[in-house]
Amino acid sequence: MVILRHLTAHLAAGLAVTGAVLASPFSHVARDADIATGFVSELTQNVTTIHQEQQETEKRGLVCSQSSSLTVDLGYVKYQGQQNAGTGVNVWKGIRYATAARWQPPRLPPLQPNGTVIQATEQSVQCPGVYPSVGGLPPIPGDEDCLFLNVYAPSKAQNLPVLVWIHGGGYGLGNSVQDMTEIINANNKGFIVVSIQYRLGAFGFLASQEVKNKGVVNAGILDQAFALAWVKLFICKFGGNPLAVTISGESAGAGSVMYHNLAVNGALGPLLFDKSIANSPYLPFQYNYNDAIPTSRYYAFSQAAGCPSSGNVFACLQSKDSATLQQANAVVTNQAPYGYWAFWPVTDHAYIMSLASQQLAAKQVSGQKLLVGFNANEGPLFVQNNIDTESQLVDWLKIEFPNLSATQINSILAANPNSSPTNRAGPFFETNGLSGPNALNMSGGANGQQQRGYNIYAEATFVCPAYWFASAFTGSSTKKAYVYQYSVPFATHGTDMAGYFGPQTENQSNDFVLAFRRIWGNFVMTGNPSIASQLANGQSTGNASVHPIATWPAWGESAPKLVNLNETGGVQYQEPTQFGYNVTQSKGPGLKNAIAVVDANTWEGGRGQRCAFWKQLAPSIPA
Repeated sequence: MVILRHLTAHLAAGLAVTGAVLASPFSHVARDADIATGFVSELTQNVTTIHQEQQETEKRGLVCSQSSSLTVDLGYVKYQGQQNAGTGVNVWKGIRYATAARWQPPRLPPLQPNGTVIQATEQSVQCPGVYPSVGGLPPIPGDEDCLFLNVYAPSKAQNLPVLVWIHGGGYGLGNSVQDMTEIINANNKGFIVVSIQYRLGAFGFLASQEVKNKGVVNAGILDQAFALAWVKLFICKFGGNPLAVTISGESAGAGSVMYHNLAVNGALGPLLFDKSIANSPYLPFQYNYNDAIPTSRYYAFSQAAGCPSSGNVFACLQSKDSATLQQANAVVTNQAPYGYWAFWPVTDHAYIMSLASQQLAAKQVSGQKLLVGFNANEGPLFVQNNIDTESQLVDWLKIEFPNLSATQINSILAANPNSSPTNRAGPFFETNGLSGPNALNMSGGANGQQQRGYNIYAEATFVCPAYWFASAFTGSSTKKAYVYQYSVPFATHGTDMAGYFGPQTENQSNDFVLAFRRIWGNFVMTGNPSIASQLANGQSTGNASVHPIATWPAWGESAPKLVNLNETGGVQYQEPTQFGYNVTQSKGPGLKNAIAVVDANTWEGGRGQRCAFWKQLAPSIPA
């Protein structure tokens, strides 16, 4: 991976790097002297040089703008974008940002013949994927040559902030096809969006000592880092400001946002981004690259691909065709516990240096501002729907957390008290978070021990990591975090995305969607998610009375506040779910915004205390 050597004359805005590659402040990572460490060291050196050049150019009046022809010369190839006169947003789809050999770091694409112009009007192929372990599903076909991205930029964009979107999918599935037009237009065309793809499953996260010796573990995370470097280099040509980049993601995408903040012990600073948005940050397990579980899955993958189940198997895996490996990826994933994938990021001692929970507690993060959220009912997608008694809950916990002792399992029960058995006949209803039944006991989809399991998974894997992530941005005069919960029933994992990106669902009113999208947009453009009172109250109501999130309170460790994003009113209806039951939702007419600032510690029956418990347990999970 050499950026500057081949592209000195093609840097963003036509800048030329005149000096030698600067000494990297990350030279200490070279102690492992492996492929990944070399990649990270060179990446940081190159981006440091680019960043300093761009800072100097900004002082002289940096002007980043699109070509009127929408032809973008990237040095290695030219792409022709597509204008949409109806939306006012120009789109470039299927831009190649890198190539990568199997389990090797990403590199710049080869040079295309002079004058070659590629029409960037079609979505690229997606990376090979696989569904979570929910019943032996087949692989999701894809092409290993899949390192592409899309750019959505307002017509005649100039020096606009940039939002980079990293898709979710448990590090095992997903793509970059989400249309970004609606959020751009809801924010008066105030920023550009880049959506990226990265290697998934075994192709992106296969780990073992042999993989580290002969390739890279965390290939998918390194793909993302390379894509961020690409944005740094080239976004100016689309009208974006490379010094004002917000990285964002949902689920595994949000977990990725967390890892980029933690990368190289949080020492990247503003080189790749300055702000972050993380929705439902996914933190299931974080093993060392050569721990027993990733190593056993490495050999299970090898065996499923027709290679040996022990010893040196890397060369054999390299020799296999992609279809064979895609099937092996599915086989190993289907052996994982319910709702899990088999492969995800590990501590590689090159980019990811230590456990997320421990580094967040030490407040070693690169970004300056963070907007982090989660949903009211994160658990159902990932927890088997057959837990009726505490005994069954304990059996599930033993599978869910295989590293924990019986004493630690009992500590989970004590920290999450609920003595009621599951009653499949109901009642089911949404908690208000402040009084009465709380998320340990009740939701719109479950009660008793089933709900206890749902909430245990939700808090351990998504919600409490969001709390810890926010706390890492406290205690500094320059860092701030803002936290929200998406609660529009039935707020399961991923249902928030329709609110900020669209298309909106019938349980999301126009007023709510506009407020949600402006929260995101204001954060991207200013680093503060506060919105006008009339938007928070509901644009259509004309009510401009002062609303608390007109001055959104930053997160604090001693008295943390979060914003609950909800609605009230409307007409109730029954919505079937993929979990085998119906839930009660509401739609218009009559839906009204119900947005409030609440105490994050006392929320849902003492969530702050439970998150403190999970932080103490995290090293044993490990997370």
